[in-house]
Amino acid sequence: MIKLQTNIEGKRAYFGVIKNIFQSHGCSFCSNFDYHQGKFDALLWREGGESIYLRMPIYVVNGELDYSNALIEFGTPFVIKHVVNIGLDYDENSLLTATTGLNQFQDPLDTDGYIRDKSRWAKAGEETVNMIMNSINGVLVS
Repeated sequence: MIKLQTNIEGKRAYFGVIKNIFQSHGCSFCSNFDYHQGKFDALLWREGGESIYLRMPIYVVNGELDYSNALIEFGTPFVIKHVVNIGLDYDENSLLTATTGLNQFQDPLDTDGYIRDKSRWAKAGEETVNMIMNSINGVLVS
């Protein structure tokens, strides 16, 4: 994991507006959330079963997450690497795995894999955050 130095940490906005802006930049809202915190992920690189993501945590200040009017605050973004098993898994999901080569239901082999060339991925993550910051500056809440 590589923690990033950006200006987004501590900024606040409404979830509904932010979610749309993040999605327009190719970021996905992770479905594994609770009503008080969540995260956005941006895929920076993928090859085979290895993926490097920019992850941006958010925390609810007022309301409940997944409601448009929830006031959120951004945490410290970071870059992570996931390594998944792209081999066949002989269970009820085998047909999906056999046709796509990737089983979305398998646990990652390494959820926090070693990241080579950390400065490259830190720069890529910071550039992505800065691009998003340029889009959300007008919707931030003081």
